[in-house]
Amino acid sequence: KGIPLDPTTGNPVGSVPQLLQFTNSLIPAQPTTTIQYQANLPAYPSTPNADKTVAQSELLDGTNVAKYPGGDPTTAGTGIVTGSDVTQFMGDSISGGAITAYDAAGNAVNVQLRWAKTQSSLYGGTDTWNLFYQTDSTATGATAAWINAGTDYKFGTNGQMSPSVASVSLTGVTVDGVTLGSVTINHGATGMTQYADSAGTIQVNTLQQDGYAAGSLQSISVNDKGTVVGSYSNGRTLNLAQVTLATFAGPDNLQRLDGGAYAATGDSGPPSYTASGKIVASSLEASNADIGDEFTKLIVTQQAYSANTRVITTSNQMVQDLLNTLR
Repeated sequence: KGIPLDPTTGNPVGSVPQLLQFTNSLIPAQPTTTIQYQANLPAYPSTPNADKTVAQSELLDGTNVAKYPGGDPTTAGTGIVTGSDVTQFMGDSISGGAITAYDAAGNAVNVQLRWAKTQSSLYGGTDTWNLFYQTDSTATGATAAWINAGTDYKFGTNGQMSPSVASVSLTGVTVDGVTLGSVTINHGATGMTQYADSAGTIQVNTLQQDGYAAGSLQSISVNDKGTVVGSYSNGRTLNLAQVTLATFAGPDNLQRLDGGAYAATGDSGPPSYTASGKIVASSLEASNADIGDEFTKLIVTQQAYSANTRVITTSNQMVQDLLNTLR
């Protein structure tokens, strides 16, 4: 018996233990609403087009119409990279990682991220980066392929953001036809940094999201806190119930039952579900017998048996002697 737990909040459902029963039920899909993202951006990005002998070749020059006839992709909030600009954009940016996200129906989609540096302190400006996500991996012509997240990430000489960008909210996110809707990218106050990196690539420290597909219960286990944990086919683990531990005012007066079980009696008092302790799952209780005491009892019993057999032998001999006398 135990107390069921709300799989969403983890809070107990009720206060009275009940028989726990688990079925192979489905948990619904949860759409991705938040992406936790922390990374270090290199001071000098090694983009495919970067050439240290050519100033600003590592930057994304969105104002160059010859390079980006589809428009300036660095325009905060509205910048896009069209299908015809993808080749140039890939050469002016570096990969920021990828993560699988889910829509409301549990459909999975691969969210690709890329970073492009738009200004550099090497040329008298402020180190500035733009974040892009891929919206259409097969875009051509004037169709949007990558979308600017709409925020300038600026860094000081100490490698920290200035001002800090704790999060970015994306609206109407669609990736390869899968609609994710509103998604928030959380960086934290100091989650994004710009330190020198010899490889010129991005070091992703954290990249997680809160969505998942629907899943069915595969197995259950019990941890040392007495929590029944369910493992699902979608990789999720949820707390399903709490096994309760009980104490009694008169534990010596419990009624012993078969199978190592005990029942409450009037003398033991009712159970109190405030017991401290832990549960060791998939384990058998060690013997609680006192071996020295049990051996002593064995010796006493053996001596008593020997004495009784002598009494019987003596009685038998006396009967035989009496019969011989009568003859």
